[in-house]
Formats: sequence, structure tokens, C-alpha cells
Amino acid sequence: MSLIAELKRRNVFRVAVAYAVIAWVLAQVADLAFDNFGAPDWVPKSVLFILALGFPLAIFFAWAFEMTPEGVKKEKDVERSQSITSQTGRKLDFLIIGVLLIAVGLLLVDKFVLREVASPGSAEMVAAENTDKSLAVLPFVAMSNGPDDEYFADGLTEEILNSLAQLPELLVTARTSAFSFKGLDVPVPEIAAKLGVAHVVEGSVRRAGDQLRITAQLIRAHDGFHLWSDTYDRSSADSFGVQGEIAEKVAAALDIVLDEQQLAKMHSSGMRNPEAFIAYQKGQEIYRRAHGTDDDNEEVAELRAANDYFERTLELEPDFSSAYYHHADYFIHAAAAGVVDGDSSEATIAATLERATRDLQMAARTARTDGERLDVTLEAAVIGGQWRRIPELLDGAIRSPDCISPGWWGGTLVEIDPSEGLLQLWQRSLQCDPLNFYNWSNVATAQIGRGEYQAAVDTATRGLGVVPHRQIADGLITAHMALGEFDQALAASQRHLEDETQRDRVQFLLAAAHGDANESRRLLDSFTANYGSARAGLEFLAVQGDRTGANAKAAAADARPLGFLNLATAVGSCNCGAPFDLEVAPNFARFLEEAELPWPPPSPIKWPLKDW
Repeated sequence: MSLIAELKRRNVFRVAVAYAVIAWVLAQVADLAFDNFGAPDWVPKSVLFILALGFPLAIFFAWAFEMTPEGVKKEKDVERSQSITSQTGRKLDFLIIGVLLIAVGLLLVDKFVLREVASPGSAEMVAAENTDKSLAVLPFVAMSNGPDDEYFADGLTEEILNSLAQLPELLVTARTSAFSFKGLDVPVPEIAAKLGVAHVVEGSVRRAGDQLRITAQLIRAHDGFHLWSDTYDRSSADSFGVQGEIAEKVAAALDIVLDEQQLAKMHSSGMRNPEAFIAYQKGQEIYRRAHGTDDDNEEVAELRAANDYFERTLELEPDFSSAYYHHADYFIHAAAAGVVDGDSSEATIAATLERATRDLQMAARTARTDGERLDVTLEAAVIGGQWRRIPELLDGAIRSPDCISPGWWGGTLVEIDPSEGLLQLWQRSLQCDPLNFYNWSNVATAQIGRGEYQAAVDTATRGLGVVPHRQIADGLITAHMALGEFDQALAASQRHLEDETQRDRVQFLLAAAHGDANESRRLLDSFTANYGSARAGLEFLAVQGDRTGANAKAAAADARPLGFLNLATAVGSCNCGAPFDLEVAPNFARFLEEAELPWPPPSPIKWPLKDW
């Protein structure tokens, strides 16, 4: 008898097929279970290793042993006339068919059930909605060690990203998420999975005097296959057309047909001056650092330092929208603080606001996409007091297919009006920029405002697993409190809040939510003594039932420049409906009326001490 025939007789082939199918089903079930329980990466890898290790053992036992009516025996001890391998083979056939049916069922559940129940804006949904026309541009690696080489490489990366973002058919991950992998040795498939994209662009830049060598490649994420790659040798002065060339080649590799207008936009977008290129990246570095601090004075000082670089950028590239947009932020923060370089006079504050508005108008005028123009125009309308324009502009932003990253206006509006449209806008922003904590936080905030408390818990929990941040933790704590889950809210604060000030704030809010007037008063006094009365906002007084005190703080805030921004934040922080009487804040009331925003907002949490 031939070896093949003997393998068939001993059911070795059937055992191999049965083992492979059963192992696949077990791997899928384990992957689903471990994902839901948040198991570390080594656990599923260990399961796969054990299943793989078992395959040769199963083959060995199928060859060396045989099932008999008396049990398992060595094959050499079984008489051929007594062998029941044919009966065992039929049982294995039925087993294989049954397991294959289970496997098909798992595939159908994964495709039509699990993907559809992934809540909007979640990391699972981002991946599920991913198409072949999606990519992330990773930071190009600086291969030389000049003082500005890394800034140059970052700037080139951003320009390639901006060129590709001109294409409406292509979903391009925003800079914030793509650059979070800078300097990290993470496999491309893992990066793509976290960003929810099908492709990745990566490359390097080497500078030697005035000469550059730029390499770029487009990688298909699921198998690491290089769809396209090229090398460009240019002089520094001639380097700034390369981003358009790279973007055009990437689009062609993804079968995106470009018309002449799209080609022109891709090749003309961005900067052309190398010095401006580097100055902008240096300003961006300081700007991002400024927004990472909780110290208001430090934030303003850092933004002022960043503006030195943005001003240099605009001297060299006067039509660069992003530089205008970021330049405005210092003036907004300074005006909101009520002091500019030590001067708190009304004239100075008014002039500062005018500078911010002028910057934003220039940013809108020079914007590269319709979505970017809508974004900065809304910002200018909110900051500049053109509130009657907000409904129309907001409707345009909600309907826009572009990736929009709202600034001041986004947080202000979602605090007061968590409409379905705003929730959808934040969900789209999250899809475009999944590693930006701001998007996770605002999706959860909108869900809370809409009464979707469990969805907010799910969103915040996933967000904290992707990009841990205090603002996402605040959403999780608020959602638990809205559900009456006070123990879970306390546990979440202890787990996710590193700052003692924030943990003490949660302790106070929990006491007020329990209706314990004495304990909440004690905690408020302690909080004020430790951190100053300025850190205890009017929402503290509102949830404790101090209507007079809350109204006094609201009136004082309303009288300050941009006071409506602070009051909108207080509304969102309170989660108590109207934390003050609207008549004490006439400027805020006018903002609500002209912007057509509802009042009072919903109260997700029931506060026993607040009787209005």
C-alpha cells in the first residue's frame, strides 16, 4: 500500500482538516472574547502559538494511534480485520461539516451583526467603514542631522498630506493621528488598524548642503505589499513641487482618476519657501506644547512664542491659511484672560479681538478646501460676534464631506446643543482623526446631551483605550453619574485622573449628586482653600443649590470679553440644565438667540440640592 493510501486509511488527512478548521474557529472566538475583555496583546498570540503547536501533535496521533471499540490503541496493535478507521472517517467528515457551518456562521455574524452594532464614532466603526480609498501619511524620517532637517521632513510630510486631502474620493487621516507614530517602531498593519485605513505612505528625507534625496512608498496595509515607490533628487529651492508629484503617484496607484483642476490644486497647494516651511513647523511644535498644559498663563506665554514663528512664516508665505489660523489662537486666549502683555484696558482687549478676527478671516480667504473654509469661517463668526451666521454655516459644516476639525466653535456649540447633526460631525471628525482625544471627548459629550448615556460610556471607554486623556475621562465619569452609577464614576476618576485637583472636583460633585449638603459644602471649602476660588466655577455653586452665587459669577463672566465662551463651558461642565438665570447674562442670551441655540439645555444628572 502506498504512503498516500495509508495516510488516507488512517484518517490523517481528515484529522489535519478537522484540526485546522476547529483551530480557526477557536482563534476567532478567542479573538472576540479577548478584545471585549481588553486582554493584552500577548494573550491571543499565545493562544495562536499553542494551536499551531498542536497541529503536528494531532497529525502524529492520527498516524500512530487508532480508535477501537475498546478505546485508543497503537495502530500497530490493531488487526486490519478489526479496524474501524472507515467508521471513524465518516464521523470526522460529519465533524468537519459541522465545524465549517459554525465557521460560516461566525463570518456572517462578524460581517452583518458585529460591524453594524459598533457604535458611531467608535474605533471599531472607523475600521469597519474603512475602504480601499483611505490612507495615512506617516512622518517622513530625517536621515541627516542638520539642525532643521527634522522640521523640514515634518513639513514635507504635512504638505504631502495636504495635497492628498484635496481629493474628495480619498479619506486621509489627519496630522494629529498620523504624527502620533513619529519615532515609534510600530508595524504598518498595526498602525493601519489603529487609524482605520487601508494604506500607508511613508518615506525619508536626506539633506546634504543644498541637495535633497526624498524617498516615498505606498504600502498596502493588510499584506505589506508596496504598491508604488520612488526616489527624488532635488535642490532645496526645487523641492516643493515634489509633494504634488508624490500625491499624484499615490492617487494613480489607488486608481483615483484626476482631472486637470484636481491636478492643479494638488501641485499648487502648500508652501514654496524652505525657510517658511521650517518656521511654520517650529511654530507648530510650540503651539502643540502650549495646548498640552493646564496652566493658563503658561499656555498664553507659549502661544505668544509660537506666534513669532507664524509671523515669520506669513512674511515669507502671505497666503498660508494654517499659519493665520494658529496665529489667531494667542489673541483669543489673551482676550479671554482679559489681559494682553500686562494691559487689561478695554481698548487693548477690543484691538486683540479684532486681530484674532482678522487672522481668521484671512485664514478663510486662503483656505485650501471648502471644509477648511467652513471651519475657520465658523470660528470667525463665533469669536467675532457674527452669531446670526452660525446656523447657516453650521448646517454647511454638518453636510460637508470634508474632514473638519472644529476649534473653539465646536466645543462651544456641543456644550449647549448636542444635536444629531453635531454628533454626526464629531463622529466624522473621529473617523478622520481617531487618535485625537478632542474628538472622542466631544462624541461622548454629544451622546450625553442626547441622553445616550450607555453609548457615551462605551465611547469614552474605547477612547481611553486609544488615547488616554482627562477630557475623555470626564465624559466617562459624567455618563456614569447620569446613569446613577456613582461607584463606577468614583472608580473611573481614581483610575483615569492623575491630577489631584480633578479627583477632588469629582469627590465634590458626587457629594452634591447624593444630596449631601454638609459634605458638599465641606469639600467645596476645602477645594477653594487648596486651589483658589477661580478654580471653583459657577457650576460648583449651581449643583449645590446656590442660585444667588451662581448668578453673581455668571453676571461677572458675561461682562468680560468672550465671556460667553466661559459660560458655555460652565453649562457643559455642570450637566445641570441652566446653571444660572439667563437674564443675568444678557450677552450670553443674545448669543443664544442669534445663533438659534436652545435654552435651557438638558440636565443629564439629577442634582437634589438644585431646585431650579
